[in-house]
Amino acid sequence: MLTASTSLLTDFGEFRLHGFRDERTGHEHATLVAGDLREPRPVLARIHSECLTGDALFSLHCDCGPQLRSAMKAIAAEGRGVLLYLRQEGRGIGLVNKIRAYELQRTGADTVDANRLLGLPDDARDYGTAAEILSMLGVAEVRLMTNNPAKISALRSLGVAVVERVPLHAGHNAHNDYYIQTKHQRMGHLPSASVEAPSSIASSDGSHRNKQASASEDRQLPFVHATRPS
Repeated sequence: MLTASTSLLTDFGEFRLHGFRDERTGHEHATLVAGDLREPRPVLARIHSECLTGDALFSLHCDCGPQLRSAMKAIAAEGRGVLLYLRQEGRGIGLVNKIRAYELQRTGADTVDANRLLGLPDDARDYGTAAEILSMLGVAEVRLMTNNPAKISALRSLGVAVVERVPLHAGHNAHNDYYIQTKHQRMGHLPSASVEAPSSIASSDGSHRNKQASASEDRQLPFVHATRPS
């Protein structure tokens, strides 16, 4: 599955870039790695699904690009972590369908209803490949940067030990406010400065963590600039 590796200098620091090919789908995915992931302590991680419009075209209609950059900055600042970049454009519906959904949103539909009007699921992402890649990299436990409890549940169901949720809020603006509110209200994403109830993050066996663990899981990692490469 691992097909290529190199070093990559970025605005946030230097990473090891790995390319993976999923033989089942033919999709190619990437990971950015900092530090030694095999050390016996949880790894700061971000699982980011491709968003061409936000990541590369700087769309103001979503928060994907700022979240990507904030995650890279956080990993570089910590000196150890992994970012998985999965080719799952538009929450898994593909680029062309995403553009169609954008047009429906432009005329008044929210991000959930736009997908449904196209006959598509609210969220078609599959994290099986992410679980496989983490295993190949030797990652046993992760501190996951996400606002989405459903992502945590999906990863845990695949055997990934998510031991902490690190909130990741970035890029909120007047143009994407309705989109972000829709994610909170209709997709269960956790808003900024929220404190999770003990029942909001379940363990892989369906039991719930206690209040003290929940408060720990909501700790916000300080996003400070890493030393830029010379």
